[in-house]
Amino acid sequence: MSRQGLLGADLRSLRKARGLTLEAVAGSLGKSVGWVSQVERDLSTPDARDLTAFAETLDVPVSLFAAQDAPGAEAGRIVRQGARRAIGEREEGLIEELLSPDLTDAFEVIHSTFMPGAERTEPVTRPTAELAVMVAGQLDLWLGGDEFTVSAGDSFRVRGETLRWANPYDTPAMAVWVISPPVY
Repeated sequence: MSRQGLLGADLRSLRKARGLTLEAVAGSLGKSVGWVSQVERDLSTPDARDLTAFAETLDVPVSLFAAQDAPGAEAGRIVRQGARRAIGEREEGLIEELLSPDLTDAFEVIHSTFMPGAERTEPVTRPTAELAVMVAGQLDLWLGGDEFTVSAGDSFRVRGETLRWANPYDTPAMAVWVISPPVY
């Protein structure tokens, strides 16, 4: 199965995770409900302009839809390190890659690199349950009103509370996240 065969399923998962109907997405894109449905079932192929519109409507970076073909039986099952989909930088100094083959599960797995000096200054609350394990470096976290410093080997959970982070250290901090439901 090629990446194209997974695009429709990813679009459907993102739409449902955001609580959007086919009608709402079609209206936002200026397309018919039938066309959006066909795209979600991989019966129609959106062009680059359509993918940009989908990304804006679903509030994800368009790079999430980049074609990453996997050979034969690997498609939808194996993600090679060099074939990860870059999610982009939502925050300056934060590099995120999708480790999951697609977004069709009840969760997604993300690899995040927090560059030295990078920080999220505004707290964010997401409608998700998240668990992260630090694989390198250190990161300062604010979960709700509490401050923590986590290091390689530590893990933490975020569920229904605000999150803010900073990497004031000299080396990149890296974490692997499991997020449910998928938000990217």
